Amino acid sequence: MNKLLRVSKETLYEFKQTRNVIFCGLMAAIAVILTFITTIQIGPYIKIGFWGIPNRVIELLFGPIVGGIFGGTLDIIRYFVRPTGPFFVGFTISEIASGIIYGIFLYKKPVKLTRIAIAGLVDKVIVNCILNTIWLSILYGKGFMILISARVIKNLIMWPIDTIILFIILTYTVKLIKPHMK
Repeated sequence: MNKLLRVSKETLYEFKQTRNVIFCGLMAAIAVILTFITTIQIGPYIKIGFWGIPNRVIELLFGPIVGGIFGGTLDIIRYFVRPTGPFFVGFTISEIASGIIYGIFLYKKPVKLTRIAIAGLVDKVIVNCILNTIWLSILYGKGFMILISARVIKNLIMWPIDTIILFIILTYTVKLIKPHMK
């Protein structure tokens, strides 16, 4: 519990520095642009894209609290910039949860393929397959079991792809950006 409080204080302190807030703004802008150019919508229930990469960079650099705040705020911004359906607060909660999950696995820890793979698996199971399927079920009135199979297949396909892309990007983030953020 003490470690959780200490990490929470550290991650909130990160967000008090102007340089870090500006960097978060730049990452948000990149995420919005990636939403436009990398999103593939497959019916109303499946969406593939790489707009979450800037989120993972924020979670690596600034931790779970800032990552959760960033993810939730960015979800709302993306909705206003490019709505792909009705606004539903459940998806904002999912983005906050993703930020916290990745922040816990990545913040102040070495970038390793296994760590990123485990973080991705936890996120894909809890957030993408369970929470987001519940939200889609509520939003569209479809049964959870009807939606889950396609979503599990999509996440099984995307998991190794996302893991490799994140490993490459986060490795370079640690080498090129992190030294300048202190």
